[in-house]
Amino acid sequence: MTERQPTMPKRPHVVVVGGGFGGLALVRKLKRADVSITLIDRHTYNTFQPLLYQVATASLNPGDITWFLRAVRSRQRNVRFLKGIVTGIDHDQKLLRLHGDVSVSYDYLVLANGVTTNFFGTPGAEDFAIPLYKRSQALEVRDRLFASLEEFAINGQESDLRIVVVGGGATGVETAGAFAEFRNNDMPTTYPELDRARIHVTLLEMAPDVLGPFHEKLRAYAKRSLEKREVDLRLNTAVKEVRSDGVLVEHDGQEEFLEAGIVVWATGVTAHPTVLDWNVPQGRGGRIEVDEHQAVNGLENTFAIGDISIGPASLPQLAQPAIQGGKHVGKLIKADLKGKRAGVKPFKYSDKGTMATIGKSSAVAEITHLPRLTGFPAWIIWVGLHVATLLGNRNRLATMINLGSKYLFSGSHNAIVGETPYVVAKHEMHITPAVKKAQVRRVEARKQAQSAQK
Repeated sequence: MTERQPTMPKRPHVVVVGGGFGGLALVRKLKRADVSITLIDRHTYNTFQPLLYQVATASLNPGDITWFLRAVRSRQRNVRFLKGIVTGIDHDQKLLRLHGDVSVSYDYLVLANGVTTNFFGTPGAEDFAIPLYKRSQALEVRDRLFASLEEFAINGQESDLRIVVVGGGATGVETAGAFAEFRNNDMPTTYPELDRARIHVTLLEMAPDVLGPFHEKLRAYAKRSLEKREVDLRLNTAVKEVRSDGVLVEHDGQEEFLEAGIVVWATGVTAHPTVLDWNVPQGRGGRIEVDEHQAVNGLENTFAIGDISIGPASLPQLAQPAIQGGKHVGKLIKADLKGKRAGVKPFKYSDKGTMATIGKSSAVAEITHLPRLTGFPAWIIWVGLHVATLLGNRNRLATMINLGSKYLFSGSHNAIVGETPYVVAKHEMHITPAVKKAQVRRVEARKQAQSAQK
């Protein structure tokens, strides 16, 4: 079988694997450099992962948070895009091999391919839990939710629906908060015949607090905010097994099985298994070991940036370290082309802070040079920063409109939904307005009875 070798220009060739935050930051840093750039990714789009949970909870369209990677050429002619999956790297020949008998030579190689979900060997987790790393996974969560609700609307709530979110980091807290707000604020209008008290949102965290990296004051605020939204918060709780119908958990040595219709895995990252075939030094979590310049240890003109890299200094796995790392490597490559590489100082991460939102008007923020913020001020900053960080003006505008209609106009309950399976009634039904009203009255009566018991 003959390999196809794309024609390479004579200028130094920079190959960037991964079109995420770090990869695009590097490409743009080399905009005016005398190099040719090939950007390789397995997808034709960049996904803004911090807002994937908004797609999963029916607040944003998937197109709002994805950006066509080939559009990078609109303002930068020294780059081209190639869709592919790296299967191997010949470091001696400086040759990248892609799936489908494609090979690409390089003078500089930058690995910015990110990471994937780490299930920590938990039995059943990979088969039955859904991570929030890809657009398709967010849509799967969303469609499964509405399929369950439509089933209940036709055949009645013969059982409760529990949504389990595993992991009390920013993604887990934001996802659980969004599900709870949908249940509390939208369902009374859009599904009046259903009893929202039978829709449970459970957040599982092994540690004694949520948002572990944050200050204790902010952790306590996030806990109160989740509880205010009636999230079933279970701390110091480990997941022992994920099954098709729920999760087995352990707390204080006692095991308990929680029936669940949806399990979202929002914790843990590790390198893609394909990295094992790249012949690069790997450290904790399979991440690629780099030095103080993000250069891969022992390899010439090969770099790794973002979540896939692990260096002498511990860096948070956020967008900013990837962006800053990409800019640094771009600066280093430009200096090397001029013979001035030795004059570039080691990479130093500038921590701009971190934040997380729990729901409308509720967030926590630790921003450099500002006091710790909670509530509405932190939430406004969170919204503004996320909209500004999105790629493309169309995405920014669409996100502002969709989030604005959700948070600013209380009468809007226009969830962004997709196709759900046709629901077959389990018994003969003749639905009339009177029947629908009776369903609503039964739900209201149950609520009143529960309130009286409290």
